[in-house]
Amino acid sequence: MNVLQLTTNAEATYITNQVEALRELGVESDVLEVPDRSESDGRSPVDYLRFCPLVRNHLSSEYDLVHANFGLTIPAALTQTGVPVVTSLVGSDLMGRFGVVTKSFARFCDEVIVVSPEMAELLSTDATVIPYGIDFDLFHPMERATARNAVGWETDGYCVLFPYSPDRAVKDYPKAERVVDAASSELGEDIELKVITGNDYSEMPYYMNAADVLLLTSRREGSPVTVKEALACNTPVVGTPVGDVPERVSDVDASGTGDSVDELATLVRRALTGDGCENGREEVWNLRLERMGERILSVYERAVERRSTG
Repeated sequence: MNVLQLTTNAEATYITNQVEALRELGVESDVLEVPDRSESDGRSPVDYLRFCPLVRNHLSSEYDLVHANFGLTIPAALTQTGVPVVTSLVGSDLMGRFGVVTKSFARFCDEVIVVSPEMAELLSTDATVIPYGIDFDLFHPMERATARNAVGWETDGYCVLFPYSPDRAVKDYPKAERVVDAASSELGEDIELKVITGNDYSEMPYYMNAADVLLLTSRREGSPVTVKEALACNTPVVGTPVGDVPERVSDVDASGTGDSVDELATLVRRALTGDGCENGREEVWNLRLERMGERILSVYERAVERRSTG
């Protein structure tokens, strides 16, 4: 099968991982990116309109399917009618300011993929839930002292990881600060909040293993990859009950979700003083990249079969 992948960022890890996982199953992909941003604060509607003729001109008879990765790439995918269109919705495209646009166009796609059941409930069309896969070769448990030495952290002391940009309002960094302050007061010891953003992806397993717990205070999410990557390293996760986070951490040692600062602070304190996490990797084993690729391929095959049978 040959697939044209449409994306807003051809270098994004979720795209490169998806393309590689599918390649292992015999699916060849070409990746086409939306043109460069015309505005400093992100792409404008004009950029997405400019993408439509680019997609039409790029399409040829060799493609069996178009995969629109991100809701605002759907219109470009639908400018042709020759091959099926599958879309993957990531969260912000459905739950953010362009959610109405995404919902309107998603119903014209042959198949829709979402990363969490919560997102599927927001649509008026059927959707298949396929969370992002995790590279289990890259993300694996290691000795905490070894990981801390690798990232230059002190080997002693409590460290809570916040692997997001503080500038992204949806991640609610001020709440993370309040949670750590409250947990420190409960514990009677200093806790350092480690903010990691913009680092090389290959370094992230070391940060995951160097931390005592990963903290997520987001106001909304689809299926945050960092949560699953941390669990693959047997690092506890404490977070707000957004997206599929409650499902991911419900049975994981020293992990949990809470709404308020006090609830989250207590969970962080328990994670820091408990017996650690031994089953995180086991709980996300079904989310490895190979399994993700198989599930996406089954959606592709369903879309092609449905189109061919009319």
